[in-house]
Amino acid sequence: MAAICCYSALHVHYTKTSTCCILANSADHQSETPLLNKPHSIWVNPSKTTPSVLTLQRHKRSFISCNPRIKYLRSLINNLNDSSTSDLLHVLENYPSSLNGDDAFLVLNNLKSWKKTLLFFDWIKSHNLFPVETIYYNVAMKSLRFGRQFQHIENLAFEMIHNRVELDNITYSTIISCAKRCNLYDKAIEWFERMYKTGLMPDEVTYSAVLDVYGKLRRVEEVVALYERGRASGWKPDSVAFAVLGKLFAQAGDYDGIRYVFQEMKAVEVEPDLFLYNTLFEALIKAKKPGLAKGLFGSMISWGIKPNEKTLTSLVRIFGKARWAKDALGLWEKMRSNKWEVDSILYNTLLNMCADLGLEEEAERLFEDMKKSEKCKPDSWSYTAMLNIYGSGGDAEKAMDLFDEMSELGVELNIMGCTCLIQCLGKARRIDDLVEVFRVSIDREIKPDDRLCGCLLSVVSYCEGEDLNKVLTCLQDANSKLVDLIKLLENEETDTNTLNTEFREILNNTSVDSQRPFCNCLIDICRNKNLLKRSHELLYFGIACNLYPGLHTKTPEEWRLNVRSLSVGAAHTALEDWISTLIKLYQHQETLPELYSASTGAGTHKYSQGLANAFASHVTKLDAPFKQSSEEAGFFIASREDLVSWVQSRVQSATDTFQFSILIYKEDSIRKSCATTFLLLKQWSG
Repeated sequence: MAAICCYSALHVHYTKTSTCCILANSADHQSETPLLNKPHSIWVNPSKTTPSVLTLQRHKRSFISCNPRIKYLRSLINNLNDSSTSDLLHVLENYPSSLNGDDAFLVLNNLKSWKKTLLFFDWIKSHNLFPVETIYYNVAMKSLRFGRQFQHIENLAFEMIHNRVELDNITYSTIISCAKRCNLYDKAIEWFERMYKTGLMPDEVTYSAVLDVYGKLRRVEEVVALYERGRASGWKPDSVAFAVLGKLFAQAGDYDGIRYVFQEMKAVEVEPDLFLYNTLFEALIKAKKPGLAKGLFGSMISWGIKPNEKTLTSLVRIFGKARWAKDALGLWEKMRSNKWEVDSILYNTLLNMCADLGLEEEAERLFEDMKKSEKCKPDSWSYTAMLNIYGSGGDAEKAMDLFDEMSELGVELNIMGCTCLIQCLGKARRIDDLVEVFRVSIDREIKPDDRLCGCLLSVVSYCEGEDLNKVLTCLQDANSKLVDLIKLLENEETDTNTLNTEFREILNNTSVDSQRPFCNCLIDICRNKNLLKRSHELLYFGIACNLYPGLHTKTPEEWRLNVRSLSVGAAHTALEDWISTLIKLYQHQETLPELYSASTGAGTHKYSQGLANAFASHVTKLDAPFKQSSEEAGFFIASREDLVSWVQSRVQSATDTFQFSILIYKEDSIRKSCATTFLLLKQWSG
């Protein structure tokens, strides 16, 4: 019946006089049919749904629904939908009567598969049953748009132009919206400009779609120009169009642009709504403008608009990225006092923010709130966030208690939670518990990913004896190639080319995010096993594979070593190679800058100071002239005079705790281990 109603309604709008006559005759037929008797008053129970038909005499069946031709068409449509694509033409050829335009329209509008729609449409055109006008193309394009088949839609559009079939507003709107859905933004703009040249006025949907396309391309000037062009032509934008404009300005953090949007809304008497504000907040997540977001939230409340879960989640993410923990937690208190709606996603976002900032006590309070809540009970991601917090703080006892609680409640352990737990147990040297967690994850069919393998590799770097063998057994099950590479590194007979080949093969099968951590951990393993030559070779491989972009920066005034993305062992190796290179440059009497600096970075996380402290200890051990800056944490500085004086003393004595390879590079056996130094010399000489 739904298909028949759709058929009737569309024919009132689109079809010609013949169809209208059918509907008119149907109406006359109904009006001329008298009631058999006067309807009686009937008591209806107000607690039950009122039936749509009270008596069989009150609502006569439609004349069209009784038409036997419609029954045949319905049967044909069902057969076409149920048949395979290859049998479609066979079904059509066996249809007992020829199809007219109305029949074809109904069939086109009810085929479920875009492939069948295209085949049926081609069959109509090839049989010349009736003139194929714009309406038939539009219905076919609608089905193709649902299947995201832009190329077929564009081919039909060019066919219309070739056959001189008029493209109307619906045609262009369908083409443009399909291009947008397929992320073919240039095509959407191309067809919009073509539409504009024909003199057709875009409707509200088309304007909003094209504004969104320009917004996704970050073409601010075109968006504003299109908006003003539409306004000049009499178009009244709706809240969706303003949301597109606002999103574009919010992504750029443009306060004046957002204010312009609100002024325009006031001019056309469109009040801001929740959808607009949610769009703005979502865009501000990447813009890193927490102050602007805070001001907009105040504006939203002043309008009397109640935030929903999506609003609050976006705000927490904005504050969390900016490390505005106080504002995020203050927002949480507002939620509780105002009894705003919250969901598990919002809770988990707050927990993840606490994990990023090391706010253990606050996270525990939130977690307890979730346990007491009736509709927002902790899920797998909630437990994962808590495992991450305890893992960062090295609290293995609480982490294992949480793991046991998950097992008792039947909460699924995901790969991220498993990784956090293994990392925590590894730091606490609770290797037996680590092995147990790994075996449980394997039994639950959790497939180890690159992050979990990197975590196991990190534990290998500081384990010894029997514990080392236990972790290597786990790593063997997770990624045997890594264990093979560790054995090659330990073998003194392994040549550099073999190592390089195996290292690159592992990188090629590793996700981009895990490639640098793998290299860092392998260097740490070499350092802890006193394989210093191997650590320098691995650093060279990593630099050659572009795993450490920005490790060295040079200006005429300053040379800087940036080790914030390195592990402790990799940072020590990079410092040694850098100093070795500086010694070589001094020996060649190269012009040296006034300032030398090294940066370890200094996050606001309370557990993020380990690298800076370890780097400072290594600088002291080398007796290098770098001093920690009092103005910036994790920043080490040395002047040219101090460095030259230090180099001169090293060159003269040629004895140090670490014999830098550059001082004895004349020996062939050592020269290969100085590959990093030579690579840096080649880079810096340019």
